[in-house]
Amino acid sequence: MPGNLQIMSTLAVELAFKRDILPAWQEKGIDTSVQWSPTTVLVQEIRQGKRADAIIMIEHQLEALEAEGIVESSSITPLAQARFGLGVLAGAAHPAIDTAEDFLDAIRAARSIAYSLAGASGIHFRKILQDRGMTDVLDRATPIQAGFTAEKLVSGEADLAVQQISELMLVKGVEIVGPFPEPLQQTTDFACAIFADAPNAAHARTFLDHLQSPQSQQAYRDGGLDSLVTAQPA
Repeated sequence: MPGNLQIMSTLAVELAFKRDILPAWQEKGIDTSVQWSPTTVLVQEIRQGKRADAIIMIEHQLEALEAEGIVESSSITPLAQARFGLGVLAGAAHPAIDTAEDFLDAIRAARSIAYSLAGASGIHFRKILQDRGMTDVLDRATPIQAGFTAEKLVSGEADLAVQQISELMLVKGVEIVGPFPEPLQQTTDFACAIFADAPNAAHARTFLDHLQSPQSQQAYRDGGLDSLVTAQPA
């Protein structure tokens, strides 16, 4: 009888998982639960002793956990790459953000910008502003502790939202303006690993194979990500 597979995952892959990857996986009849949190939150909880069977998060964070023996050695498998982007409420004007100058002008002109305090996108966004002496933008910004910044567009609290494009796409009633221009862009690689003490390690390995299937690769692309899967598992 299948055991219960427990997954801890970053928010960036949630759209691809919920729309395509998990429904296909459920056909295998393995009861699976997923905790969705920013990587920084996942790392904090792991440091406090929380465990599951498999985890999906920013790749360099997984490599640190591997070095400490927390995740199974050599189980780290690249899955997808995310880009930071801007979102607006559906029907709202899309500011020009093709160049770094245009992007910064749009940021200066915004009434309020929603960004994540704990997410990689928010950390990078704050650094952009700090490096350019634009921290006054933060004084009128709408920060969130966790979750989806685009929800603040729907509520009317912000008129621009910063986050991974794949996360912006999860909120209904929101349109993607586009990615950060290349001089300001920072890609984030996500990978999966199996916990060293996973109670359902066999199921976790099968799940890892599923995440590398051609169908999953397409799901990443459809979910606003670039696939990093280089080959199907043997």
